[in-house]
Amino acid sequence: MLLNGAPASLDNLRARLPVLVFLPDRLAVVKGGPAVRRTYFDRMLGRVMPETATVPGNYAKALSQRGAALRRVRDGLAERDSVEPWTEALAELGHELDSARSDLVVELSTRFADSCETLGLPGARASYEPAEATRAVLEDRLARDIDRGTTGAGPHLRDFVLTAEAGDLRAFGSQGQQRVAVLALLLAEAACLSERDRPPALLLDDVLSELDRERRSALVSLLAGATQTLVTATDADDILDATCVVEVSPGFARVA
Repeated sequence: MLLNGAPASLDNLRARLPVLVFLPDRLAVVKGGPAVRRTYFDRMLGRVMPETATVPGNYAKALSQRGAALRRVRDGLAERDSVEPWTEALAELGHELDSARSDLVVELSTRFADSCETLGLPGARASYEPAEATRAVLEDRLARDIDRGTTGAGPHLRDFVLTAEAGDLRAFGSQGQQRVAVLALLLAEAACLSERDRPPALLLDDVLSELDRERRSALVSLLAGATQTLVTATDADDILDATCVVEVSPGFARVA
């Protein structure tokens, strides 16, 4: 990737050319494990709040370094005080990451809830509850961390929770409700970026297949005020109010 003839990083490209993608497998953001949600929201940080883009990576590096130091102590190759610099760095970066994630959820929460409501999922809420792994907390559990060779407290173990009136969508949401929640997250992020004069392109693959006609119409109404949006579908009747429809069949494409 080149930008003005010079190599560009992926983070740089994300910041300059925001593109938000819905694929059927993105339902894992709701029904998958905490690690999937952490990765999703941390990438979102880099787009919505570019000033925090390096925080997740810096935290991950410090976490890896502290883990290596813990294992060296456990194996008798280093003294306990060799862990101290990484404990201090991890506590500081963990505070930054927790704060950034909390700010992001606050930024998204109303837009997420409103989009869910429009798409027929009332009472939706996104939350992140930081429980800071301060230096004191990390030092208090140092013996256990040495024994296990890994850091047992911090934002690398936390979760983002998506709920609705029925409860936690991961455990109690239907596949249709989980699909609505993923779409609402994408639309909430798109609104945040547009307000920052960085409207994203939306690429939505097979987004309508499991939505009833009422929810399809609601989604189209939400997309009407968005930036450029490309939607794929297997049935032309699913595409409502499209500016341009391209029909693809073996060997050719036709603009309808």
